[in-house]
Amino acid sequence: MTLAALRLAQFRSWPRLDLDLDARPLAIFGPNGSGKTNILEAVSMLAPGRGLRAVAAPEQARLGLEAGWRIRAVLGDHAVETVAPPGQPRHVILDDKPVTQTALARLVRVIWLVPAMDRLWSDAPEGRRRFLDRVTLSLMPDHADLALAYDKAMRERNRLLKDQITDPGWYRALEAQMAEAGAALTRNRQAALSAIMAAQDGGTDFPAARLTLLPQDGFADDADPTSIAARLAGMRSRDMAAGRTLTGAHRADLGASWGPQDMPAGLSSTGEQKALLLSLILANARALSDQPVLLLLDEVAAHLDADRRAALYDRIDALPAQSLLTGTGPELFDAFGPRARRLTVIKTDGASTARPAEPG
Repeated sequence: MTLAALRLAQFRSWPRLDLDLDARPLAIFGPNGSGKTNILEAVSMLAPGRGLRAVAAPEQARLGLEAGWRIRAVLGDHAVETVAPPGQPRHVILDDKPVTQTALARLVRVIWLVPAMDRLWSDAPEGRRRFLDRVTLSLMPDHADLALAYDKAMRERNRLLKDQITDPGWYRALEAQMAEAGAALTRNRQAALSAIMAAQDGGTDFPAARLTLLPQDGFADDADPTSIAARLAGMRSRDMAAGRTLTGAHRADLGASWGPQDMPAGLSSTGEQKALLLSLILANARALSDQPVLLLLDEVAAHLDADRRAALYDRIDALPAQSLLTGTGPELFDAFGPRARRLTVIKTDGASTARPAEPG
């Protein structure tokens, strides 16, 4: 068991939630808008970043932008608290000591799948890149620090470009930093894709995918710092005309195809795209068999037939991960039987409440 307790105060629709968990999957059900996803979002805040909705901390406060919220959790042997006081950024306390958000990545791996990700294969590359980096971060906690270093250097380089600075001395150090961090990001991404492909089970319900790192600019898969720095230097004039950096790891894309005909994911049916995405999420959890993992699946069962739901629950039950799922009705989780705990959620006068439920 990874997550033993979750305590919320003024987070989203929850004035308060005191939830004790065991190692079984937790199936959370209730009407749309009742606050189910808000529980998953709170758990996702036990990872670095802005959580599964990718919003700023003030927007998560139940009482408005000028209010605050608090999440407390017991993760293994550790007490974790993440707090967004009124008017202040979120901060993290681990075992009564302040730590950075990146420390959370070394404590637990949080993986999620939400309905907005159903468009992953047809949306813009930015969404696939964020997905790839979350997968990579789950496998390699240093990925967050590398991304921060890369983004910081790129922002400073972009400022020089916008100001039409031409002195090469101003660029060399920043481009060297981008090259080192960018090469490491690419190596991490490539290693993550290899790990995910190796962890797929290749079943017919959730088929295995062939994954590739696609360079939008023709070079974004480059893992050699020297060639990256040279390319950045050679493209300063073009970048200056655009006012931003047009080449590098920040422009990579994720490609996926499957089946004997190597069908691109973007050309597959909606059902096939969903199955591929679930396959990758499950493989991500399997690839982390030596780490504590929290798997968050929001409304995943709604668009699956009964046989595929049963297959999904069998796979979840076999995973080396602790899982939380949401759905609108208890019947969606019948195939779990006694293997899962159930929690019913309702909202009254804008406030969410929960109570345990028994299998039907």
